[in-house]
Amino acid sequence: MTKDVDLVNFLTRERHRIHLIGVAGSGMSGIAGLLLQLGHEVSGSDKLDSQETKRLERVGLKFHRQHRAEDARDAELIIYSSAIRPDNPILKSAREAGKKNVRRAEALAAITSAKRGILIVGMHGKTTTSAMTAHVLREGGLHPSHYVGAEIPILGTNAHWDARGEFFVAEGDESDGTIALFHPEHALVLNIEEEHLDFYADLAAIEKVFRELLGQTTGEIFYCADEPNATRICRSSKRVICYGLSENADYRGANVDLCNFRSVFSVYRGSEKLGEAVLNVPGEHNVRNALGVIALATELGVPFEKVAKALSKFQHARRRFEIKYDSPRFLLVDDYGHHPTEIKATLRTARSIGRNRVLTMFQPHRYSRTKLLRKEFGRAFDDADRVVITDVYGSNESPIPGVGGQMIADEIAAHGHRAVTYQPRLEWVHRDLGNMLDSGDLVLSLGAGNIHEQLSILAADLVIAEKIKEIIGNDGDVRLYEPLSKHTTLRVGGPAQFWVEPRDEKAFSRLIRFCRQENLPLFVVGRGSNLLVRDGGIRGVVVHPAGGAFDKIDIRGNEITAGVGAKLKEIAYAARGANLGGLEWMEGIPAAVGGALRMNAGAMSSQTFDHVISVRYLDREGNFHTQERDELDVHYRDFPLLKENFAVSATFRATPAPREKIDLRLQESQEKRRTTQPIAKSAGCIFKNPEKCPAGKLVDELGLKNSAVGKARVSEVHGNFIVNDGGATATEVLELIDRIKQAAKSKRGIELETEVQIVGESEAGLAV
Repeated sequence: MTKDVDLVNFLTRERHRIHLIGVAGSGMSGIAGLLLQLGHEVSGSDKLDSQETKRLERVGLKFHRQHRAEDARDAELIIYSSAIRPDNPILKSAREAGKKNVRRAEALAAITSAKRGILIVGMHGKTTTSAMTAHVLREGGLHPSHYVGAEIPILGTNAHWDARGEFFVAEGDESDGTIALFHPEHALVLNIEEEHLDFYADLAAIEKVFRELLGQTTGEIFYCADEPNATRICRSSKRVICYGLSENADYRGANVDLCNFRSVFSVYRGSEKLGEAVLNVPGEHNVRNALGVIALATELGVPFEKVAKALSKFQHARRRFEIKYDSPRFLLVDDYGHHPTEIKATLRTARSIGRNRVLTMFQPHRYSRTKLLRKEFGRAFDDADRVVITDVYGSNESPIPGVGGQMIADEIAAHGHRAVTYQPRLEWVHRDLGNMLDSGDLVLSLGAGNIHEQLSILAADLVIAEKIKEIIGNDGDVRLYEPLSKHTTLRVGGPAQFWVEPRDEKAFSRLIRFCRQENLPLFVVGRGSNLLVRDGGIRGVVVHPAGGAFDKIDIRGNEITAGVGAKLKEIAYAARGANLGGLEWMEGIPAAVGGALRMNAGAMSSQTFDHVISVRYLDREGNFHTQERDELDVHYRDFPLLKENFAVSATFRATPAPREKIDLRLQESQEKRRTTQPIAKSAGCIFKNPEKCPAGKLVDELGLKNSAVGKARVSEVHGNFIVNDGGATATEVLELIDRIKQAAKSKRGIELETEVQIVGESEAGLAV
């Protein structure tokens, strides 16, 4: 294949109107940047914009947010990405009009040919190594131009044209065979193995394309001596230089010390020691990449001292072991790795950091790769303590029946991994990993799709969670995305964005002030009875005041003061121990003091506020107040004060009574509960009793006992109870409630009101 000299001149020595289809992609945005710097009038179109398109618009790009033929009518050349289909309106119109159109790689190959091209190729590590090469040559004073397939903070942009320099460093894309379009002066071959098998038939087909590239390379070919395929294919070329950790490498690394996020190693050229190098990106694979850059830069005349100094300042490209969050307790890292070899290398690096556990979220990339490399994926996660797999990011591929994330999870489990789960809903992946977190964990997101967005959400929430932890102190507990099904007696409900367990009143007060300052919703959960949480969970902070002062029960004379976390049953038996009666009804209510106050709970012809002397609470500003019973506005199953305030304790009045009488009343409470209430999981009474008929009797008369929606069922024991037969969802419970309401309205003219508190968001509205 020969160079298109006309295209080289068109792109690098002349000025034209050029339109790019798919310009928001990282590869195409780089081409757009180069063309703008070369003086062309550049327009581009894509379905979505990006940070790069916004930056490019500021320097001259005319960006269109849809593909319309009329927007490219004046263009003299159309450049399109490999993801663009033949029926794209702009591409189709250009071809029908006989207008010149080229693939991205053709344009890049032509631009590269205008200078002394240095092409970085291989299945893994191209972006990092290309960025490293451009950085080292720039620091070495060679003024290179560059094109790299990702955002590169240390280089400023992913692509740059420098008229002062001779060299052009480009990342070659082997995925579609287009590296054969390049005629570089030098090639740096990192590795060659089976990959992109949606395009190539087998390894032999891949090798054929690489051999074609090597035959078109006019200068030195640098290859990694540690990579068997690269060695086999490259070593027979005329001008070769090998590098690596192998003893027979021309440029050799030795005494490698991998420590946290840096690598220190000695560099030898033959038997000559050039010196020490420090690389501030982790992993042995990056040591090999750096040795390739050292070899190339040294051969181009850059003194080793300058090379080593430049390497010590190098920073990763975006999504290449990119730290998204770092604290003494947690480390979150995002990586683009999506091939089994890349995953293994990245997980080895993560393991070497020295954190307690490595938790991994992985999004397979392309259906064809997932199918063909399923066994290799199964063996790639040995260095991960916990793995969550989501479904395939198809890119421009159509789904393949039976191929998905579950396939990879099954392969990992079959390989012997004991902690892998499949989460089909991408938007829930951060919740799964976040709820597993323990202090000292490293969380790693892997994949070439949009899995990194899940890590970003987790990182943002961790910032808040760690602040909350500081506020409530070491005695308290903070958990992300805690399933509220674990904390409600009905055992349904989505997650709490922030689950917080303060242990004392002052910590609770500080938490209220923080939530108000940060505009975070705050909701209190006690034992979770009389509570129905929707499947979308609760956004904001869910407080569970339990333990410490909140569980304390203090008896003085005939008065019993209890924290809001104290169980009513425990109060009843504490009173019995002091020969105090009147509170035996509490034994039959599965609630804590806080819930009993909020709902004015009751049983056996008694209710909570019949016995309350005073309530101590925190207002919305976190200030403490105490109100006596005669100051309180109380209604049937309603205590308005706690709609915007937060109880911390209450004092109850009991009366002296003989132990025998107390025991008898306790037994009566137990018997009533046993005979009239279901044993199954429930939220207690669902409906308030209407005036005409008790709710339970009404449901019975409507013939709805034992009716069900999914795993939610009306109890056959009591019609005012809905029970969870195991695995019910809040959506099913709510649908059953609506059926009962509709039946009561249509058949008896009764408007039933729910007594159970219904909170949270539907799945569709979930943002956490």
